[in-house]
Amino acid sequence: MPCFTAVKDFPPECRLLVLSKKLETNVFAPSIRRFAPLSLTLVALGLSACGTTGGAPTQRIAVVEEDTQGTSTVNISSLSDVIQRNPNDPSAYNTRGAAYARVGNYSSAMTDFTKAVQIDPNYAPAYTNRALALRQTNRNDQALADFTRAIQADPNYGPAYIGRANLYRAQNQFQEALSDLNMATRLLPESAEALHSRGLLYQRQGMHQQAILDFDATIDRNPFVGAPYAARGQSLVATNQYDKAIEDFNAALNVDAKDANSWAWRGVAMERKGDKSQALESYSRALTIDNSNSVARQGSSRLQGGGVAGLFRS
Repeated sequence: MPCFTAVKDFPPECRLLVLSKKLETNVFAPSIRRFAPLSLTLVALGLSACGTTGGAPTQRIAVVEEDTQGTSTVNISSLSDVIQRNPNDPSAYNTRGAAYARVGNYSSAMTDFTKAVQIDPNYAPAYTNRALALRQTNRNDQALADFTRAIQADPNYGPAYIGRANLYRAQNQFQEALSDLNMATRLLPESAEALHSRGLLYQRQGMHQQAILDFDATIDRNPFVGAPYAARGQSLVATNQYDKAIEDFNAALNVDAKDANSWAWRGVAMERKGDKSQALESYSRALTIDNSNSVARQGSSRLQGGGVAGLFRS
C-alpha cells in the first residue's frame, strides 16, 4: 500500500502508496525511505515528525519521493504498456497512478486512480491513493470522503484508516483519529506507520509517555528511519529526559544530517541540560539549514539575551 510521504524522513507522515490489495507495503505517501518507508509507502501518512510539538515544524502531509534518476518516467512507460495489455485491470491503473504521483503529476495520478475505481468500485487501494493525492493538493474534504469510501469498500484495509487518522489529526479531531489508529494497529500490528502516527497523535495532545511507548514500538519495527527518533526525542524533552533525547536527535541526524528540526530540538535538549555552548551550536546548525526554523530562532534568541518562550503547543 503506498502512501506518499516525505521521502527523506519517515512517513509520516508516511508513505502510503497502495499498489494492490496483496502488496501492502507502500502507500503512496512520507516514503519513508528514511523513515524507511516502512512497510507502507507512507507518503501521505506522514511519518516524519511533522506536526509534532514544537515551533513550526515543516508540515509534510505527503511529500512524494523524489525521482532523481528518471526511473519513474521509465516505469510510467512500462506501466502504460501493461495497461494496454490489461485495460480492465484496476491494479494496473493504480500502480501507474502511484508512479505519476512520485513525479508530482497529481492530475494524471488521480485520473488513473479514478479509472481504477470505475473498473472496480470496491478497490480500496485506489480510493486511498486518490485521497492521498487530494491531500497533497489541499483538497481535504474530498480526501476524507475517499478514505471513508476505501474503508466502506474494505473495512479491513489498514492504510485507509492510517490515512484518514492523519487527516483527522491535522484537523484536531483527536478522538476520531485515535479510533482509526487503534483499528489500524489491530489490522496491521507490525505497521510502523500506524504506531508512529498514533505516537504523533498522543504527542500532539501532550500525552508524552504514551507517545514514547508508540515511538519505541515504531523503532523496534523499523530502526533505520530518522523520524521516529526525532519525534521520540521531542517527547523525551517534554518529560525532562534530556540525555536520552540527545541520543535520539543524534540518531535522527545520523540518518539525515540536514534535518533542521532535529538540530533545533537537540539545541533545546542541550539548553535544558545546561550546556549552552552545545545548544547554541545546534541552533546555529539548524538555522544554517533553515533560517526560518522557529524553535532554533527562539532558542538562539534566549541564549543571547531574549526571553523564554514556550516550546510545546497545547
